[in-house]
Amino acid sequence: MQFNDSVMIAAPRDRVWAFFIDPHAVGACAPGLESLEVLVPDEKFEVVGSVGFGAVQVKFVAQVEWLEMEEPERAKIKAHGTAPGSAMDAVASLELREASEGETELLWSADVTVSGTIASLASRMMGSVTKKLAAAFFKCVKGEIEA
Repeated sequence: MQFNDSVMIAAPRDRVWAFFIDPHAVGACAPGLESLEVLVPDEKFEVVGSVGFGAVQVKFVAQVEWLEMEEPERAKIKAHGTAPGSAMDAVASLELREASEGETELLWSADVTVSGTIASLASRMMGSVTKKLAAAFFKCVKGEIEA
């Protein structure tokens, strides 16, 4: 599944960049995040989180790794997660563009592949659930950065 969108944030690009390269700051806005452990600073971390697809609740453990970082313009991560009988792989990127004075346009994209039991049980709901989670995440991000 491919997802992408853009978000206007009322803050300078360097502040938005600093937020997004801090896994703990980003994690505070991630719906369903239960824990986050930095394994290698500025390189790799592990997250545990859960997501619900209707009556099906799934707990994932995922390793997340930075693939690219071009301060303060763009970054890319990859993640591989597992849940009982299921797996998830994702590559996500963000690009920060200076908009008007003191505003930043964040363009993001994610390519997510889910396989196993959860894919067969919740395939019809994944798109809408993912969009709902992304909206909640970016609402929190804007609130944290713009505060």
